[in-house]
Amino acid sequence: MIGQHAVRVDLFDFKLPPDLIALRPARPRDAARMLVVEGDRALADRTVRELPGLLRKGDVLVFNDTRVIPAQLEGRRGEAKIGATLHKRLDLRRWQAFVRNAKRLKRGDRIDFSQGVAAIAEERHSDGSFTLAFCGDEPVEGLLARAGTTPLPPYIAGKRPTDEQDRADYQTVFAREDGAVAAPTAALHFTPELLDALDEAGIGRETLTLHVGAGTFLPVKAEDTEAHEMHSEWGRIDAATAARLNASRAAGGRLIAVGTTSLRLLESAADESRTIRPFEGDTAIFITPGYKFRAIDGLMTNFHLPKSTLFMLVSALMRLERMQAAYAHAIARQYRFYSYGDSSLLLPSRLREGPGEGQPANVSRSLP
Repeated sequence: MIGQHAVRVDLFDFKLPPDLIALRPARPRDAARMLVVEGDRALADRTVRELPGLLRKGDVLVFNDTRVIPAQLEGRRGEAKIGATLHKRLDLRRWQAFVRNAKRLKRGDRIDFSQGVAAIAEERHSDGSFTLAFCGDEPVEGLLARAGTTPLPPYIAGKRPTDEQDRADYQTVFAREDGAVAAPTAALHFTPELLDALDEAGIGRETLTLHVGAGTFLPVKAEDTEAHEMHSEWGRIDAATAARLNASRAAGGRLIAVGTTSLRLLESAADESRTIRPFEGDTAIFITPGYKFRAIDGLMTNFHLPKSTLFMLVSALMRLERMQAAYAHAIARQYRFYSYGDSSLLLPSRLREGPGEGQPANVSRSLP
């Protein structure tokens, strides 16, 4: 039986032609196409470099400044080949990791990666991931720089190998805080020239940090949203940034999250009065239709996987039927999907109230 606030996962399914999955980004980055979904207006086909003319003076774009680390490792336990994708840092030497060929790994085993890097498999988690403790005294960042590769999403990595170009392509112009194993891909479209144009148009920008984990690519296997266990990720919004964001909104500006990662952290930090508070810690917020948005007034984001938590999120913001129509439009007009693909600008005419008084429905919050 589906719970009162649960939503059937199959409602978020759609058919995507495989040839619409982008394997390389647009060049230049801001030449990517952008579908504008604004209130109940007709869908508009634009480009990312037109963004300054689509926003208002006083609006603020909120970016994620996380930096992707070379978190993909290949190694062996004896004769068995073991692949590891680091997911979430636990302390200075320990990471939670998704492991390929995990059936050949047990607690206490040593995995020897390339370039003299090794780790011990410690705890196995309920989602099948392991805690890996890296051997030696050298900082783990140095070990990864030597032995790791860029962890491209599986829908790209399954079609071509990672190469040197990805080291640049899979970072945003804002990347500065090491810790992500997946890029905040909505911001991949931004160039110095576009930022200059936004400045000239009087559109502000702020940054926060959310270290995106490999869990963002995990499929939703449950039949309804209530049964899905959302992955957690670490994020931070400092007090000065929160104060500026609140002041911008009080002055009439809209807060436009660039990417679902920025949106999820902003919503985790906002209270019932729609005030954004300083935040540092893990969030496992899961946004589905019926959620009452507290922090943001719009979202710029790429096109997401069928039945994914991110397609559920955009459907909560704009209504499921509206996003189904938008995605059908994008597919018919050959927009490019996923991490290296095209963009969308989602501007709801108003943010709908959730079904409860004050507390959002369909949301798991994990606050510090």
